Amino acid sequence: MLVEGIKSRPVYTTLAARRGRLHLILTDDGGAPAVLGMIGAAPDEFLARAALIHAPSAGGRDEGGALRRSLTGAGTGTVLLASDEDEAVAALHDALAEARMGTQVYVAGTENLIARVVETALAAGLELGAIMAEHRGSHERRVQCVHCKAITEHVTTQPVRCAGCGLALLVRDHYSRRIGAFQGVCIDAEEPGTAPDPKALFA
Repeated sequence: MLVEGIKSRPVYTTLAARRGRLHLILTDDGGAPAVLGMIGAAPDEFLARAALIHAPSAGGRDEGGALRRSLTGAGTGTVLLASDEDEAVAALHDALAEARMGTQVYVAGTENLIARVVETALAAGLELGAIMAEHRGSHERRVQCVHCKAITEHVTTQPVRCAGCGLALLVRDHYSRRIGAFQGVCIDAEEPGTAPDPKALFA
């Protein structure tokens, strides 16, 4: 939809090293160039306190090796090469459970990945100001059905079938940071069965 003036719509920035006690970085293959750029310009103090989690993109170029070399080549930082996005987000959750005040979170990649990372970090008690996000790659969305509350991941079409109740959902631009998802409302509630064919909109 991309309606102008929706205040809840996420605003992204360019990743840059900040001061902090711990730096947790999560990226997919599309976001790897943004992370590599940040690491290349970061001071040694940042690198020594950085932990990077890589989620490979389905069918994409595997940037895990380049990310590992960039951070550990000087003997600093740690890198986890996860098998998929779910494992990467779970690893972030575990790392945040042990984190202390002064932790900074950085994420680069698709809107779907960013939404999951922001949701996880906020649930762990971080403030929004401690999370920096740079969008790279697909505009695929994470959508919550307002009817059954199920989350549908990696949404690229308008409308989309809810992964929970199966309703045809109109994906709105209204966004909830708390749950890390856009709103989806039934598109044919008044006349069931009249939903238009899905069209790729968030590729």
